[in-house]
Amino acid sequence: MADEQMAEGRERGLPPGPSTPPGPGPGGTSQAPVVRPLDAIDRDILRILQTDGRASIRAVAERVHVSRANAYARINRLIDDGVIRGFSARVNHERAGQGASAYITLKIVQNSWRTVREQLQALPGAAHIALVSGDFDVLLLVHTPDNRTLRELVLTKLQSIPEVLSTRTLLVFEETDLDPDH
Repeated sequence: MADEQMAEGRERGLPPGPSTPPGPGPGGTSQAPVVRPLDAIDRDILRILQTDGRASIRAVAERVHVSRANAYARINRLIDDGVIRGFSARVNHERAGQGASAYITLKIVQNSWRTVREQLQALPGAAHIALVSGDFDVLLLVHTPDNRTLRELVLTKLQSIPEVLSTRTLLVFEETDLDPDH
């Protein structure tokens, strides 16, 4: 799958993904991420790619008024620095057969985040997971085919995780992806 995505990216003129995976470096120690300031051209490139992840290098270069080589190098740097984490499609979940969406808040056992995160990532329909502060510990976004499947996910899968102390389900009635220019 990754090879197919890289081949598709090359066909559209996009640079390859990061050469090294994020995470622990040599010896198992985490390395601090490289944080470079973004200039106006970098921010414009990000805005273009957020709006149209399929934009070609040529189109990006023309819109930000730099050479194709410069645009290519900048996009590569943004990928290598972890600023761009990947390219994806914005999906209409209802049209894709995922008619029920919900945000689920979870209270979890203290210091169990890593264990819980791994189990949540394996859930069918899990779209976003965040460790947060406040009245609950985790915010989970899920998309399921229907309410029956959502109920099963919450009552049998989520609540059977030993480290999950409680859940609260917030049904999504309507959602709108925001334009990155706003």
